Amino acid sequence: MNNVDLHQYPDSNGFFGEHGGQLVPDHLRKIMDEICKSYMEIRDSKSFKGELAYLHKYYVGRPSPVYHAKKLSKECGGAQIYLKREDLNHTGAHKINHCLGEALLAKYMKKTKVIAETGAGQHGVALATACALVGIPCEIHMGTIDIKKEHPNVTKMRILGAKVVPVDRGTKTLKDAVDSAFEELLSNPEEYFYAIGSVVGPHPFPMMVRDFQAVVGKESREQFQELTGKLPDYVVACVGGGSNAMGIFSGFLNDIEVKLIGVEPAGLGLDTGKHAATMTKGTKGQIHGFKCYVLQDESGSPLPVYSVASGLDYPGVGPQHCMLKDIERAEYTSATDKECLDMFIRLSRCEGIIPALESSHAVAYAAKLAATLPEDVNILVNLSGRGDKDADFVADKLGI
Repeated sequence: MNNVDLHQYPDSNGFFGEHGGQLVPDHLRKIMDEICKSYMEIRDSKSFKGELAYLHKYYVGRPSPVYHAKKLSKECGGAQIYLKREDLNHTGAHKINHCLGEALLAKYMKKTKVIAETGAGQHGVALATACALVGIPCEIHMGTIDIKKEHPNVTKMRILGAKVVPVDRGTKTLKDAVDSAFEELLSNPEEYFYAIGSVVGPHPFPMMVRDFQAVVGKESREQFQELTGKLPDYVVACVGGGSNAMGIFSGFLNDIEVKLIGVEPAGLGLDTGKHAATMTKGTKGQIHGFKCYVLQDESGSPLPVYSVASGLDYPGVGPQHCMLKDIERAEYTSATDKECLDMFIRLSRCEGIIPALESSHAVAYAAKLAATLPEDVNILVNLSGRGDKDADFVADKLGI
């Protein structure tokens, strides 16, 4: 592993080790290849990079700061906890990073509509925002359970001009929203563009979303060294599909001394069946056009998954995360609903920062880890989103 440049992946066929690829019908593979060709044409072009950099600075508000959570660190009584404040981005999460890139790519390809799935609604809001900016119609597929839980984001999507398609089948959550969005794409793949919301799906999407999110890791690496004079000892992020984690991990992949930890949703407990801990409990399989670890039954069908955080309840996971697990470059663990909800309130009242339920999983694990480590150890957590969308749900659930 020490002699492998982890930035060289994926290979030409879209594989990260044995994970990833393009497991789709031939007519859809042609469309994916066209997307890949167009992306490679503009990725390093001066005009595209310049426009994206301009939007990052003047529209999104990048760079997002790295903040030393001193009070939380003191409460934990061990290592120092730092937060990469992606919650301060325009639209409230890291999702805007890749949504701008995907919307610009769709416009470059002269697509007539951008389609997406969303769970917690952050990807949906970010994509609706990006599509409004570049002037292209947007359609968001969302499970009816998530629509009820995340109604503030649904309202925002509609205000921004997006069509929200309720998905009332299966578990009525993220996996079913992905299925529905893919079906809409297949109705007119030549003219529609599916803006996948994480580092999942068939090639080139895991690569593209990773590339667009790499700005988080690049900034974090520079900011942390400026702030502390060294690299962090640990980098922690929540993992559902894995875009925010892959974004921040990308800045430290070849720094073997930096420990990378992904935190999955343990839900009601890993032994209850009510969780979405794919890397912890899943097995190698395939879903939505790519190979990865999957929570699946004996026939290879995806199992129902659950998390209090709508953005994490996906039965698959990004192929690059799977490779990082296989080569033991990253560790994957989990946090329960209770730990997540406790941290949602704790961070809000300790630091005045209301975190997204997704991000609360990562902070919860980091706090637990910090208590076991000396004070001179540093933990950097990707605070991937803010909790405005979750506030009413949490207040009702906890009786606040």
